[in-house]
Amino acid sequence: MDKNESYRHLLTAARGLLKDEQDRIANLANLTALIKEQLGFFWVGFYEVKKNELVLGPFQGPVACTRIAKGKGVCGTSWAESRPITVKDVHEFPGHIACSPLSQSEIVVPIFVDGQVRYVLDIDSDRLATFDATDEEGLMALCEMITEAHPTWD
Repeated sequence: MDKNESYRHLLTAARGLLKDEQDRIANLANLTALIKEQLGFFWVGFYEVKKNELVLGPFQGPVACTRIAKGKGVCGTSWAESRPITVKDVHEFPGHIACSPLSQSEIVVPIFVDGQVRYVLDIDSDRLATFDATDEEGLMALCEMITEAHPTWD
């Protein structure tokens, strides 16, 4: 199955998971498992903006960094700049935070509520140059779906 088809399947499955469940944490937990299972990435998780830092939320993979400052690492930079960031080689990203020495490439996509970043979706690969425009498009569509399912985040 090619990458575009994998994302079509992922988005269909995600829509089904989000359809009848209103608990945000349950949905984020299931989505991390879905992404990891369907796409086979090394690490998948969400960080929530709390008191001006990112705090680890539901994830799948090895132990992770618990808190990340705004503007620090790939996640903090994505939050600060309110945009997705794709990194082909994390060792070349200025200020990269090495939560796992096995991570080689990374993609981070912000999740917006009322125009503000509320969460970021962080995905790491243990291979270089794993992520491309297809991943960014598919993951942005997933993050928009999450926002639609939880427009108030209460």
